[in-house]
Amino acid sequence: MTYPRDLIGYAGNPPHPHWPNDAKIAVSFVLNHEEGGEYSVLHGDDHAEYVLTDVGVTTPLMGGRSLNAESSFEYGSRVGFWEIMRLLRGRGVDATLYAVGMALERNPAACAEIVASGFEVACHGQRWIDYHSVPEVVERADMLRNIAAITHLIGTPPSGWYTGRQSPNTRRLVVETGAFLYDSDAYNDDLPYWTEVSGKPHLVLPYSLDNNDSRLQRGGDFATGDDFFTYCRDAFDWLYHQGQEGRPRMMSIGLHNRLIGRPGRIGALERLIDHIQGHEGVWLCNRRSVAQHWIATHPSR
Repeated sequence: MTYPRDLIGYAGNPPHPHWPNDAKIAVSFVLNHEEGGEYSVLHGDDHAEYVLTDVGVTTPLMGGRSLNAESSFEYGSRVGFWEIMRLLRGRGVDATLYAVGMALERNPAACAEIVASGFEVACHGQRWIDYHSVPEVVERADMLRNIAAITHLIGTPPSGWYTGRQSPNTRRLVVETGAFLYDSDAYNDDLPYWTEVSGKPHLVLPYSLDNNDSRLQRGGDFATGDDFFTYCRDAFDWLYHQGQEGRPRMMSIGLHNRLIGRPGRIGALERLIDHIQGHEGVWLCNRRSVAQHWIATHPSR
C-alpha cells in the first residue's frame, strides 16, 4: 500500500515563485467569517459550540444552549467583523474571506460589506463544525450549498475551499465538484504545490495555524495582542529575509472576527499591517490571485 502522506515536498529546493513585480514575499490575510454557523441546538445539533471562544475550550454542553459561547460568537459578527473590515479596507489590504454559508445567510449586512470590499470570498463549509465523522453524502450536500450561498449572496462563484476541520473525503469532494482553483486544507509548506486527487492535478495553497489569532482563545498560548503581533512580525521578517536572499515565500495570516476583533487585540493587527507595509517588495494579495499566478507560472505537469 502506498503511504498516503508526502513528507518530502520540495526537498529543500522549492521553485522560485516569481511573484508579481519580483516581490520578495506574498502575504495573504484571511478573515474567517463563521458566526451563525457554529454548533448549536438552534441549528439542529445535539450540543453547543465549545472551541474558539473567549469562554475557553470546555466540555461540550449537551442538549442545551451555551449562552456565553453564543454571545462570544455574536460579538464577532456584531462588532469584530466591522472593526477588522474597516482596518483592512482603510489600509488598502487585499484579503480573502473564508465564509461559512450559514453565517452569510444569517447576516445580510455583512454580505453587503463584503461585496463592497471586493475581497475574495472562499468556501469555509456550509457549517462551522467538525466534518470528520459527517457522512459523505451530507458533506457533499453541504459543500454544494456553500457554493450556492456564496454565489447568490456575494454575486461571484467561489474559487477556493477551506474546511478547517475536514474529513478524509473533503479534498476528493472538492476536486469532484470541479468548482475550485485550490484548497487550503493544509499547513505543510510556505509555497503552493500540486498534488494528485482521483487522477487529476490539484493545487494546494497551504494555510497557517501558527500565524493565526486562534491562538488567542482563552487557554491558548497567546495571551495578548502583543503575542500575536510579535510572532507574526518575526515570521514575516524571516520570510522577507529569505526573499531578499532569492528564496521568496508565501505567508498566510489567519484572523477571526470574535478574536482579533476585540478592542484589546485589534491594535496588534494594525501594528502588524504597518510593519508589513513598511517594507518594499511585498505582494499583499488574496488567495485566488496566488492560485492564478501559480497556475500560470508553475502549471501542473
